[in-house]
Amino acid sequence: MKKAALIRRDIVDIVYRSSAGHIGGSLSETDILVALYYEVMRIDPENPGWADRDRFILSKGHSIDAYYCVLADRGFFDRKELLTYSQFGSKLIGHPNRQIPGVEMNTGALGHGLSIGVGMALAAKMDKKDYRVFVLMGDGELAEGSVWEAAMAASNYRLDNLVAIIDRNGLQISGKTEEVMAIEPLGEKWKSFGWNVSVIDGHDFSSICSALSEDRKVRNMPSLVIAETVKGKGISFMENEPKWHHGVMTPEEYKKACEELDRLLEVL
Repeated sequence: MKKAALIRRDIVDIVYRSSAGHIGGSLSETDILVALYYEVMRIDPENPGWADRDRFILSKGHSIDAYYCVLADRGFFDRKELLTYSQFGSKLIGHPNRQIPGVEMNTGALGHGLSIGVGMALAAKMDKKDYRVFVLMGDGELAEGSVWEAAMAASNYRLDNLVAIIDRNGLQISGKTEEVMAIEPLGEKWKSFGWNVSVIDGHDFSSICSALSEDRKVRNMPSLVIAETVKGKGISFMENEPKWHHGVMTPEEYKKACEELDRLLEVL
């Protein structure tokens, strides 16, 4: 929990400094990314191109703020670069790009991440490699038809080395997902496509790590983890507020957000 709180503090800082970013979805995915990068995935920050590394794709590429903060904290690049986020000439632009060590694929055109993940997982099978591929999607992203084509292909090729994760915070830029484009019953839909499905608390580390570890035991089918989260998690005035999909904090809001996270860090 402390590491996630520290990452959230970094997110608040870089978004405020740059007056840019998608803070709501970055805060909702933070615990998932921390679990992946500190407990679950097989990676080597000093050798990001290691052939046997696990792969991660942030399909909801606009929520890059948390991803950059985690990569910097894990040592993929110097933390000082975070100060340049979204500034002129910076490599840290508003979506993932392969100029950044640790980033596997440029993303941000929603609905494409899972298709790329299917290709990577299929390549691992063909090359007889045992790495796993993780794809984090937003729930609003599931309105894209390409997601379901990829879901069908993953099942067809029995990609048990592929794990998709849905950041199920229930909100997207234009409101509640179920009012914009209803996707429930979500778990049943993925099961019907031939996936192993689990539903977890997306802010509970033991649940996240347990679900992602259990998926190693699944054979001949891909796995989906529906992580129930809160958009804007950790900042009281941002939680469950659609306007913070990409809101910019005032100086007063920035101060309040920092104070809330600093109090949490003191307790932890």
